[in-house]
Amino acid sequence: MGFLRFFTLVLLAFRAVAEDSVEEEVDKPQSPNLAVKVSTSFPSSEIFGIKLVNGQATQAVLSVSNEEPEPVTVVFVGGSLWTSDFTSPSPQGSRIVRNLTTTRYGIEIPAGQSESIQYKFATELQPQELKLNLAIVLTTNEGTPITIQAFNETVAIVEPDTSIFDPQIIFLYLFLAGIFGGTCYFIYSTWISTLFPQKRRGGKDASRARKSTSGSKSVDPSDQVSVLGADGPAVTSGAKAYDESWIPAGHLQRPDARRVKSGARPKSRNG
Repeated sequence: MGFLRFFTLVLLAFRAVAEDSVEEEVDKPQSPNLAVKVSTSFPSSEIFGIKLVNGQATQAVLSVSNEEPEPVTVVFVGGSLWTSDFTSPSPQGSRIVRNLTTTRYGIEIPAGQSESIQYKFATELQPQELKLNLAIVLTTNEGTPITIQAFNETVAIVEPDTSIFDPQIIFLYLFLAGIFGGTCYFIYSTWISTLFPQKRRGGKDASRARKSTSGSKSVDPSDQVSVLGADGPAVTSGAKAYDESWIPAGHLQRPDARRVKSGARPKSRNG
């Protein structure tokens, strides 16, 4: 229960610090003044002004210098983002946009020494200019919490720089290129291809016929051999299709064709 009450007191102290900074006459908190100085720097965000990049952690370095005779303890560091009219004389002229992460430390700073504390937070907002308010909560040896404002200036919320080697960008480019190519092919096959005459393409039989005719050789008439007894002369081209070495010479000579009269009768043999 004691820790819950202490944490509630810390949150109320953060809100009181943010609201008191917009008033012309700031009411001092009912706590003893400490000789503690706090300065805040942003090592990676102060090149061209303080910029908070969405989705990336912003690092703030808080330098706490204890000039008290007794040690103090850094308990919490937190902050909030307010609208740009944060410095308006009227509290109703500004409103809180986002509460930042509250980080617990528990770092004790001896008397007369300094300590650097790193505080990290991230934002996910629309690009705009806001007031950044950071506060630090200290405790004395008696356990009294004291809130000190660490930072209160205008910052810019920006988007991260895009790169062509980003996997999401590459996937987007490929997706768009695929859609564009499919659309162009559909248009070409539907309308453009019909405007040009198409060549007839032969099938497999036509290609085989072309190959056979192109590969055939002319036949010499002297090499042609006629076959008798057929309906028409059968011709073989090129070399002879049989071996004549085993055929008798008498059979190789062609017999003379004899003419037979149509009215003649064959002579009968006397027995």
